[in-house]
Amino acid sequence: MEANWKHTTVMLGEAVEALVHDPAGCYVDGTFGRGGHTRAILQQLNEQGRVIAFDKDPEAVAHANAIDDSRFSIRHDSFTGMEELPAHSVDGVLLDLGVSSPQIDNPARGFSFRFEGPLDMRMDPTRGESVAEWLAHAETDQIAEVIRDYGEERFAQQIAKAIVARRQERGPVASTAELAQLVAGTVKTREPGQDPATRTFQALRIFINAELEELQQTLKASLRLLKPGGRLVVISFHSLEDRIVKQFMVQHSREVFDRRMPAAFARAPAPMRLTDVTRLRPTSEEVRDNPRSRSAVLRYATRTEVPA
Repeated sequence: MEANWKHTTVMLGEAVEALVHDPAGCYVDGTFGRGGHTRAILQQLNEQGRVIAFDKDPEAVAHANAIDDSRFSIRHDSFTGMEELPAHSVDGVLLDLGVSSPQIDNPARGFSFRFEGPLDMRMDPTRGESVAEWLAHAETDQIAEVIRDYGEERFAQQIAKAIVARRQERGPVASTAELAQLVAGTVKTREPGQDPATRTFQALRIFINAELEELQQTLKASLRLLKPGGRLVVISFHSLEDRIVKQFMVQHSREVFDRRMPAAFARAPAPMRLTDVTRLRPTSEEVRDNPRSRSAVLRYATRTEVPA
């Protein structure tokens, strides 16, 4: 049975205000979590409106199944599953990225270096390899690449060597505490207030769940799904994912000329697909009340009238 791990939805009011522009519209919540955004969206809709939610986590899906509302449906799937929806059928797409508080706070899920638990970190523990299983066979260079690229960790090579050496001497790292202690013994300096294992745990979680690849795939799909005037709203929590969102919105909010063509033969520029790109940060009051919101960045844009 799940304990009473609470989740405070980040930037709830800002996200729903940016997303919902037609009370009779169809909206996608790509990361249901514990349903904070979904419930707030439903409150803004009339009888014709509806919400389609996605979540990889079986525990999140179980919570979603408790919502008794004919306007709502949940799919046990990554938000990449929204690719299956018809083109130009959606009035808004919301992606609240990262890990929910119940996932972090539940030691059995293995997301946090603060709690002793199995080294898992899968958003969906019924599918794929856990972090422990991957570390049991990955080569030093593979581990170093993941920790460097997804954690922006300058000690990635040293950490990878320590993980493999431990595996050869005493067997694979199997618990969160073991990995945190190993990293702490390898990383000699760190920013004040940051645990030495922070970047390594982030990197392994992002990798094992293919988070950045799925984000890129879903952003691309959103352009096909959104109706003209539809909204794309994304909340990110670290620089890697925010960079992807920012670059995507910038790329599709300007006309693109083919500069390889001579001016006399140049075709009309590829039209912009997004407009009104906006960036928001949580208020100081929200950060005070919910410290986990401090790194959040909300970006949203409107689909132009030009069809895909």
